[in-house]
Amino acid sequence: MHKDQGKTGAVKGYFTKRHVYVMGCTTLLCFSVGYFWNTSNDTWLDTPTQVSNAMRMIYTKPQILKPSRCDVLMMTPWFAPIVWEGTYNAEILNEQFRQRNVTVGLTVFAIKKYVVFLKKFLETAETYFMVGHRVNYYIFTDRPEEVPKVELKEGRNVVVLKVQNYPRWQEISMRRMEMINYFSQQRFINEVSYLVCVDVDMRFNDQVGVEILSNLFGTLHPGFYPAERQSFTYERRPASQAYVPRDEGDFYYAGGFFGGTVMEVYKLTKKCHEAIMVDKANGIEAIWQEESHLNKYFVYHKPTKILSPEYLWDDNLGRPEILKKRRFLAVPKNHAAIRNK
Repeated sequence: MHKDQGKTGAVKGYFTKRHVYVMGCTTLLCFSVGYFWNTSNDTWLDTPTQVSNAMRMIYTKPQILKPSRCDVLMMTPWFAPIVWEGTYNAEILNEQFRQRNVTVGLTVFAIKKYVVFLKKFLETAETYFMVGHRVNYYIFTDRPEEVPKVELKEGRNVVVLKVQNYPRWQEISMRRMEMINYFSQQRFINEVSYLVCVDVDMRFNDQVGVEILSNLFGTLHPGFYPAERQSFTYERRPASQAYVPRDEGDFYYAGGFFGGTVMEVYKLTKKCHEAIMVDKANGIEAIWQEESHLNKYFVYHKPTKILSPEYLWDDNLGRPEILKKRRFLAVPKNHAAIRNK
């Protein structure tokens, strides 16, 4: 027998004294680590945490066999909800977003004479947009001195971002993607949770709240929501980066109301801006500028929520029965007098 082997009962002939010593130390170490782990966990669990107190709410129970709307599509084939009046409970949603303590950024471009729409836009937004939540109004303009002073509620701010104007309104329209993309990474990512990107020549007419928020959302165009895809005014020229074949596409989305988390909006605007620049280098301009590129993006990157035409409407189209609310309305204007001025 080797000198280090000992008569250790059951381990005789299998383990040396050195092996037994090491095993004993290892066991003791494991017990010690386990003790301190449990002690530290108990301390961590006993530490007070900041948990938002949920507000008690009384509301009508949802009925599985009685859908809230039977006259409209409420869910896409990829399980994205389509938001119509009567399909959600604003009280529940407001409480959920209140607990998350979100801030929403609303971007709008007021270039050249479009600054005349800002006062009505901001005043109606203060009445109807994200009521009870924090909001940053990001106003892109070449005329910062003409941005009107509007009384704002607590937690809501106007942020003026000076940008260049361009001779053609089409160029101004397309550059929106570039500007939103740039400021998303430079500023918005540090200041807001969601971005809502809309046109300025509009006014809020009813509540537009957290029901619209999702990772990525688009809005059904008021002129095409009941149309078949062959009627959509997608870019049909294969040479353009915005090209969509006639047998593809789900809906036609409005360029005047889209958004999502800052990161998703960053990815959308980056892709669209890069495509616009490729087209420009090739001497092509998509039929509806950035709206065409937005629609191309949504064909292959499905939005996680879709807003009904309630969220972008023009009263010149009448008031169909399915439209229970007209939340965001086009302001009557003389385009020839405003554009390129």
